[in-house]
Amino acid sequence: MTQRFSRITFPGGSGDALAARLDLPAEPPRAFAVFAHCFTCGKDSHAAARISRALAERGIGVLRFDFTGLGESGGDFADTTFSCDVSDLTLAADHLAAAHGAPSLLVGHSLGGAAVLAAAQAIPSVRAVVTIGAPSQPGHVVDLLGGAAERIEQDGEADVTLGIRTFRMRRQFIDDLAAQPQEDRIRGLGRALMVLHAPRDSTVGIDNARQIFDTARHPKSFVALDGADH
Repeated sequence: MTQRFSRITFPGGSGDALAARLDLPAEPPRAFAVFAHCFTCGKDSHAAARISRALAERGIGVLRFDFTGLGESGGDFADTTFSCDVSDLTLAADHLAAAHGAPSLLVGHSLGGAAVLAAAQAIPSVRAVVTIGAPSQPGHVVDLLGGAAERIEQDGEADVTLGIRTFRMRRQFIDDLAAQPQEDRIRGLGRALMVLHAPRDSTVGIDNARQIFDTARHPKSFVALDGADH
């Protein structure tokens, strides 16, 4: 199926312009979705691009965007928190609703999965949520920081190298992660939930999927991504 796409911007939670891409099916969409990318990734990551295009092939328009301070979006990543990401996500849904159609589906990869779980109740149009390799608690990210987490706690900020990129991170980021009532959000989600996770995920262990699934109420389902990585 031939697809269409458009590049757009909208204001994020901090007031900075966020860069986004809207993937559309050839025919009028039968539904809309918002995709939230993984920690320090972006809207053009392999997961974001492939999943968004696959959904578009099935008639679903998908808005994927760069969170504040990442990719082509404005703002300083050092000033952001998980709560900022959740705010960006709700504003993305608002923009999509105003310009095209209200999203009925939220999809999030890794920390983006934690973000869609946190944002769902603030987006009344959402009927279903999908997480992919998501941590059960946003604070799981701190484990990925290694010794930098201690430096951030002691000095208030530090440079953190993740993959091949270096980011400045501040204590407010870690403090905000610790303050998230994620278990209550999952228990009170009130939407259909699909949890996808690779059993051999070495970045976010499979036990996170079990905790999300066990905490959520029905309707819910789990799909093991056998042979996949994070």
